[in-house]
Amino acid sequence: MNGFPRRIYTVTEFEMARNALAQGYRHRLKLDGSLEFKNKIKTILKHIRSAGYYDFLRTYIRKLCEVKGLSQLREADATIWLNRYVVENSVEGARFIIQKTEQMKEFLDGNLYYNSGESRAVEKSIIFLEKLRTSIKDQELMVKCEEVLKNWKEAKIV
Repeated sequence: MNGFPRRIYTVTEFEMARNALAQGYRHRLKLDGSLEFKNKIKTILKHIRSAGYYDFLRTYIRKLCEVKGLSQLREADATIWLNRYVVENSVEGARFIIQKTEQMKEFLDGNLYYNSGESRAVEKSIIFLEKLRTSIKDQELMVKCEEVLKNWKEAKIV
């Protein structure tokens, strides 16, 4: 086993990625962007660690990359593209990263994304927010977490 493939385009690369993960492979997470972006991501990663999701993130995601365009998961690269708006609120940024990590997991598990993949990932990100809320001691951060959690629970009802 040579580890995780550089790109996931072919069936062979897909199988290599799945095999690497089955053997316990974890990415060494890379950050690509401005100093300000990296500092915001470091705060977001503290939240992800607090909730116990850091190893989950490193299992499926290789890189977090600053972009000027749309924030999105790039499955072929195991990369999440993030614009400055997503990382502005550290709690929402953490939730978004976990949502995209869930989508990457589902992709590598071979689950169909269309129809219900996005809603499953959002549901998992809400569970993440609930775990984050119970794991933090900082009152200001807890209020932010409550606000984001409330917004997503309300959006789910609509």
